Amino acid sequence: MKEFNTQSVIGVIGAGAMGAGIAQVAATAGHPVLIFDNAEGAAEQGIANTAKGLDKLVSRGKIDAATRDAILARMQPISELQALADADLVIEAIVESLEIKRSLFTRLESICKPDTLLASNTSSISITSIGAALERPQNLAGMHFFNPAPIMKLVEIVSGLDTAPEVAKALHQLATGWGKKAVRAKSTPGFIVNRLARPFYAEGLRLLEEGAADCTTLDALMRDAGGFRMGPFELMDLIGHDVNYAVTCSVFNAYYGDTRFLPSLTQQSLVDAGRLGRKSGQGFYDYREESEKAKPQTLQGADTQSVKAITVEGDLGCANALIERLRTADIKVIEREGRGLLRVGDCTLALSDGRMACERATQDGIDHLVLFDLALDYRTCSRLAIASDHRVSTDELTVVADLFARAGITLSQLDDAPGLAVMRTVAMLANEAADAVMQSVCNAGDADRAMQFGVNYPRGPLAWAESVGLPFIHQTLSNLQRSYGEERYRPSRLLRQKVYSGERFDV
Repeated sequence: MKEFNTQSVIGVIGAGAMGAGIAQVAATAGHPVLIFDNAEGAAEQGIANTAKGLDKLVSRGKIDAATRDAILARMQPISELQALADADLVIEAIVESLEIKRSLFTRLESICKPDTLLASNTSSISITSIGAALERPQNLAGMHFFNPAPIMKLVEIVSGLDTAPEVAKALHQLATGWGKKAVRAKSTPGFIVNRLARPFYAEGLRLLEEGAADCTTLDALMRDAGGFRMGPFELMDLIGHDVNYAVTCSVFNAYYGDTRFLPSLTQQSLVDAGRLGRKSGQGFYDYREESEKAKPQTLQGADTQSVKAITVEGDLGCANALIERLRTADIKVIEREGRGLLRVGDCTLALSDGRMACERATQDGIDHLVLFDLALDYRTCSRLAIASDHRVSTDELTVVADLFARAGITLSQLDDAPGLAVMRTVAMLANEAADAVMQSVCNAGDADRAMQFGVNYPRGPLAWAESVGLPFIHQTLSNLQRSYGEERYRPSRLLRQKVYSGERFDV
């Protein structure tokens, strides 16, 4: 297996934001770095941009001037590919074109040493397809960094069909030595992150299109209840709808039209209209100076002191922490046997299980049913989604709002959508992760690490599913599938197997 040290020369092709960022990572780790770009002066400009970023770190006291100077001294622009002849690793970060990448790596094979490792930073192109044109495809792997590379921790090490195991292992060790969280993936559409993240956007878009709530409310719920740094709509606006929609279409087409990855007509309309998000001034939100920021919909209470006691029937599972929070808010809690319900006034509250409130009320014979959503942590969440059976009155909902307000939780009422917001999203993220593990794209631990360090999820989807309970997640997905009658929500066979065998994911 090839071993790297600080004398190992790293070549980077492409001096844009990503290429320069990768070069900075390698130089910071102590390697001499050679940077090439076809555009005249681009390599020098990439280094100059890096210098500006390092200057800011010096001014903030994050690094000292000597460290900055040492990093920059290791970064050298080159004007010809032949200068990479003695490189130990060459990473390309150029345009996403299969033919251009094939041509580049073919040239590199004729220039570099036979044991030089070649890596592509592609986020979407098959490593197997790139390697098919090479004489030594065993030396090629994906090394997918996330932008900005010096800050984002994740690197996906992607193996094509011909990638030698020792090459993937060497790159994994190298990235880890650079202070990155390296995960291994098989070369399949979207690798880990771009595949597993699709439900985060798709479920929000479906709720919006069905009129369950507006994008401001849904974003607030994913932040304040789900613990995500950004909701799906503000994140799509940040990424850019042209980019996000293209990735969804790419994964959808690569999986031969699998409905789990179905693109959204709403997002297509934004792309067609040129409303690409922050960079164009409009997307789901209006970023122009004169625009007013919308506020999430909030269910108003009347008197937080009106609720004195609640009755808890049975075990509420992952929502038990909510009961403790209500008790801490001086709500008297009466406990008795039952099927996991909470009663306040004439209302019955239950954690969403993927059914509509009206559906569950009818099937389970529960009058005046109000469903509440999943939270990352019921002890600290500041907002929750609810949905109610149509027989629940406005006065009854006011009592429910008063109860939660007493504990410092704001409620947003959604239309009676199955699975609400956080529950259905987490269930679908876990389901996609389970399928990726079953198909040997990655292992369970890497699936969770990829989502935490690649897109800053508050918890890995499989670990989150286990905290909720795999049987409950499986039940939620099964109920969603029945509600919609779509293959999109079918539970992963591996998830089903874990449930019925009583096993857990190795996360």
